[in-house]
Amino acid sequence: MDSRTTSLVRTTFKAVAAQEGGPEKLTSSFYAILFSNHPATRDFFPAAMNQQRERLVAALAHVVDGLEDLESLLPYLEQLGRDHRKFGVEPRHYAAVGESLLTALRTYTSGTEIWTDEVNQAWTDVIGLIAGTMIDAANSDRTPPVWGGVVVQHQQPLRDLAIVRLQLSEPMGYSAGQYVSVQIPARPRMWRYLTPAVPANEHGEIEFHVRAVTGGWVSPSIVGHTKIGDQWLLGAPIGGLGLPEESGQDMLMIGCGTGITPFRAQVLAMAHRHSNPRVHLYVCGRHPCDLYDLDMLWQLSLTNPWLTVTPVTEEVDNPWWFDGADIPPPGGIHRRITGPISRVVTESGAWTDRNVQIAGPPGMILTTKFRLMAAGVPKENIRHDPIY
Repeated sequence: MDSRTTSLVRTTFKAVAAQEGGPEKLTSSFYAILFSNHPATRDFFPAAMNQQRERLVAALAHVVDGLEDLESLLPYLEQLGRDHRKFGVEPRHYAAVGESLLTALRTYTSGTEIWTDEVNQAWTDVIGLIAGTMIDAANSDRTPPVWGGVVVQHQQPLRDLAIVRLQLSEPMGYSAGQYVSVQIPARPRMWRYLTPAVPANEHGEIEFHVRAVTGGWVSPSIVGHTKIGDQWLLGAPIGGLGLPEESGQDMLMIGCGTGITPFRAQVLAMAHRHSNPRVHLYVCGRHPCDLYDLDMLWQLSLTNPWLTVTPVTEEVDNPWWFDGADIPPPGGIHRRITGPISRVVTESGAWTDRNVQIAGPPGMILTTKFRLMAAGVPKENIRHDPIY
């Protein structure tokens, strides 16, 4: 991808995003054009489209930002192509999406000087790159397009948080730290991304930690209404977080709330290896009760000297609605630190030589990333999944 094409696409996208209501209007126009010209594609999407529109804008922004680093972007697109097999997507559907996106961009920018023949060609090239990469990856993959899973256990350590364990129809090969899309029976066609909290195993056992999002469609149903025997569907694994080499660069992992799951899976996998780099894991939450899995991680650190676990909360006390008993921290653990995780981490040491991974709410990820960069951590040393 040449620099001129990248510049034109990025400039156009930023111009649209900068206008009041620009992203929402663009995505609404795109889906209207897509469903009007290609009615069969409507079956790929949920009835409620609000979150779908937000996800499209975020995905486009991630791709546009990554055009200068194709070495990282192409593996992401390949994973996305393998994941989209669960919909039954065919090459003709990619053509329909590309055509509709070009029409929406051209329509949205009509009457301005933004859209030119050169810009049209630049977007055509980028869309062709996206579609071609995804199609090739999907066609070359020999793993199942979708896995079935039966719920075998459902626990609620907090009223708005559930630990769900499933038995898969067949083992899934994923790297500890990756995430998968899931569909639950109560919310057909509403796929959501969840990160396994355990490494892949030959028995096909998998575990998810799910926090109910206020106003959400899927997560509250998983937390409050999941039953033993429920049949879930799971898509192909995706994501750039993963295990370091056994003798590689030392790690800094920062997980907030259920954002600990990619790191939980990684340190569990690392515990079975002969040697590991040093890993400093910050487990954070707003309240002490949000550190629901701290005891397990601390016990793991006692038998694995390469692992350091530090608990952090924004508040000293639990919220008024928490009806559980105050559980004292495990004996010998580092004193729980109070304060915003972004400040606590940057004030706790120099991390310029660490391989950094961050997971949690979008605001926390971005704030922590920028503070680490301001403290001297190279941007290329910091990894997190796309923020959707």
